[in-house]
Amino acid sequence: MKFKMPHTLTLLFFLMVAALVATWIIPQGQFDTQIVNDREVVIPGTFQTAEDGEFLGPITLFTAIPRAFAAAQDIIFFLFIIGGVLAVIRKTGAIDALLGRLLERLGGRPGTLIFITVFVFALASSAMGASAEYIPFVLILAALCRTMNMDTMTAVGIIVAGYGIGYGAAAFNQYTVVVAQGVADLPTYSGWQVRMGILLPFVMIGAHHVYSYSRKVQNDPNKSLMTGVAPPESGASPKEYPKLSTSHVAILFSFILALGIAVWGIATRGWYLTELGAAFVILGVVTAIIGKIGPSLMAQEFVKGAKDLTETALLVGVARGIALIMEDGEILHTIVNALSVPLSSVGPELSAVGMMIMQTILNLFVPSGSGQAFVTMPLMAPLSDLLGVSRQIAVQAFLFGDGFANMIVPTNAVLMGILGMAGVPYDRWFRFCLPLLGKLLAFAAVCMVAMVMLGYS
Repeated sequence: MKFKMPHTLTLLFFLMVAALVATWIIPQGQFDTQIVNDREVVIPGTFQTAEDGEFLGPITLFTAIPRAFAAAQDIIFFLFIIGGVLAVIRKTGAIDALLGRLLERLGGRPGTLIFITVFVFALASSAMGASAEYIPFVLILAALCRTMNMDTMTAVGIIVAGYGIGYGAAAFNQYTVVVAQGVADLPTYSGWQVRMGILLPFVMIGAHHVYSYSRKVQNDPNKSLMTGVAPPESGASPKEYPKLSTSHVAILFSFILALGIAVWGIATRGWYLTELGAAFVILGVVTAIIGKIGPSLMAQEFVKGAKDLTETALLVGVARGIALIMEDGEILHTIVNALSVPLSSVGPELSAVGMMIMQTILNLFVPSGSGQAFVTMPLMAPLSDLLGVSRQIAVQAFLFGDGFANMIVPTNAVLMGILGMAGVPYDRWFRFCLPLLGKLLAFAAVCMVAMVMLGYS
């Protein structure tokens, strides 16, 4: 009997089961903690196993799901808002008109499209920590790729490759660089020149991987990993593009303005998904006014768009449940301690690479970049001192491990949101992304060894 990969939601539930079983096998333990910069940070050398840890029974699987939905409510509701607003914009024909114009300009140059968009997404993530902000672009880019005889996987590859590479080679990312360097007692943004210098080579690796795949699909559609999967509704068919009118331009300008204001607020005012969602609600109203869509029709389209993302919201919620169970089972610190011990028995070059691998593994359990920094950097910083590795290299190991793993771990809510919106099953994405992850980590390992040998600090 031929094996059939289960639905992504089923796969995530199986991972929840595995996480629960892990809490029965792995000893519970904790490091002592202290408050640094209003955040709880572990104290190296204080790990102790728990004598009377709490046992998580099977019922935890089911209580964790509604709790996980509550924990992930910000991104879930943001997805509903994005789906609704994009449906309103689609109703005006602005997206279809934009696709037609872009097709005229880039229809014969898919390589240019792929490289430019991967680079722009990577630069935004490197500089500002952008991630969930890319979700509004999913359906637009997916439609554009399909009109160029590529597939939805190519569109998702462009977005996620840019997002992951930008976090891995982050120069000024406030969620990872600032937090990790603060915990490691390094000057904020120090070493940014090196990180900016390695960004372009990583972008080239990511863009080449996506482009190579897209060429295979263009030459033979049967080689598409999306064969048999219906594409998401995203606009007109290739022969139905309307002319780009003045009202369309105004709507698209409003879209860019709303996103720009939100990104400015995130970078300078501490905004995040609540304010970003509010910006898009306002955008929906403005779009309806410019596009002369009545209130009732706007409401109908908004509900329809939000309804289309119900499955995506479910994926995000259940994915959060995996990490929630491991947090409840108090096995995270045990895993961190077990992974850090072997690093003390190898040379500085291998230990630097080992740190990166450790951070990559831990991203499955702590997908939050800042959260992972507060858990692991208090251990990696003093350990790097003992191993003869600079703390700057320890920070870089964290950035590589956190950023690249973001592209594939199913506990990453942003990734699951992007896949869900694009209608890409996780197992097919895994097949696409695993080779790319291998390429990026291999080059990152070379970079780590070179940084040790050159005394990067």
